[in-house]
Amino acid sequence: MSTPFRYTEPLPPRSAAGTVAEVYAQIALDFGIAAPSTFVVLSAAPELLAPTWALMRESLIAGTGSRTGKELVALGVSLANKCPFCVDAHTVLLHATGDHALAERLARGEAPRDEAHARVLAWGKHTRVPGAALAPYPFPQAHAPAYLGTALTFHFINRTASALLTENLLPAGAQRFRAVRSLTGRSLARTVRRPARPGAALALLDHADPGEAPAWADGTAVGLAYAALLRAALAGADLLDTDDQDLVEEVIHDWDGAHPPLSLPGFPDRRERPGARLALLAALAPYRITPEDVAAWRRPGHTDRCLVRLVAYGAFLAVDRIESAISSQIIQEAP
Repeated sequence: MSTPFRYTEPLPPRSAAGTVAEVYAQIALDFGIAAPSTFVVLSAAPELLAPTWALMRESLIAGTGSRTGKELVALGVSLANKCPFCVDAHTVLLHATGDHALAERLARGEAPRDEAHARVLAWGKHTRVPGAALAPYPFPQAHAPAYLGTALTFHFINRTASALLTENLLPAGAQRFRAVRSLTGRSLARTVRRPARPGAALALLDHADPGEAPAWADGTAVGLAYAALLRAALAGADLLDTDDQDLVEEVIHDWDGAHPPLSLPGFPDRRERPGARLALLAALAPYRITPEDVAAWRRPGHTDRCLVRLVAYGAFLAVDRIESAISSQIIQEAP
């Protein structure tokens, strides 16, 4: 039987217990899908699953601003990161918002007719480049925590999805058919259009320190969720030795948002430093991870949980690079 999962074998959602079961229950209620594979793939590491869901819920779903606008940001990010799974998912979710014509224009690779929609989509794409000029925002300043949180959420989810899932959102790639996209979106419409109470996902977090929240989301549930995911994801550094950590962090510190060429300059050989290679690929080109890369790193003791944590570590280093540049811009622009 085909599976959307690459390299890991998550436990069936029906067998979930504890925090994982609580997260799945909230996802079903507020997202409208009982166990989306983007979250199931993280379930081997509940300490990552809960804050990833919390950040998405508190920004995209319960955050201030238009759901259509935030879906456009998520779609722009997914296009910039070359994540077809997430591109298809947000096209379907635009159908769920009721913006059917917009969803189909984007599915055909066409620009939105509405200039405001086009600006939001372009803004989402530009967030991949650390230091790109993102202001003035194409949305109200009061909505910045939700929009910025949405962008950063999907810079993380795109990377974990591209690394650990196939490209098929639906079995056999059925999302490629317009009728399937529309019907799937309409089935989610009631949930997507229902207001969600901010902060409900914070109860799922083991740790949410207000002092660690970024300034652009200070005092919001988005900020607490972001801080919790940062702490959980960067803990994956313990899977690498100090030299590998230094290499990975140096390369990402100098990253300019570009997709690496086929020759992968600056990436270590999989036979010599397989963990560093996997972390860097997860950060900069997760769609380039191969079975050979994973096999070179796997050894006794390297469980599915370890692989998820290593991918999340690399993925979040890229997110942190983007977020740090955004925070620097905000500080520089402050009166």
